[in-house]
Amino acid sequence: MISKNDWKLFREKLPEWQEKYMEKLINEYVIFLRQEDKVASDKFWELEKRIKKDRKNPGVIMELNKPEATWDIANLIRHKVILVDDLSHFSEELQQDVKRILDVN
Repeated sequence: MISKNDWKLFREKLPEWQEKYMEKLINEYVIFLRQEDKVASDKFWELEKRIKKDRKNPGVIMELNKPEATWDIANLIRHKVILVDDLSHFSEELQQDVKRILDVN
């Protein structure tokens, strides 16, 4: 179970991580939309499909649940929303728990 301090820090950091991740997605969309080898309708529908998929990513939306927080953090790493290095301000125990989850999967 995540500690009170780690839970507080996670709730503070998550919006920052998500904002950064969504900025990355927007930059990818811009690059995609600037492609000149595709017609506008193809770009439009492909972008719509991509946004539908991306909005399910924990880097965009996540339901906060304290008992699942360690798994959620591991999931953020798996989806490349954050890096293990982003956990440097968290307790050593939480960092080790997340690493164990990542090693098992």
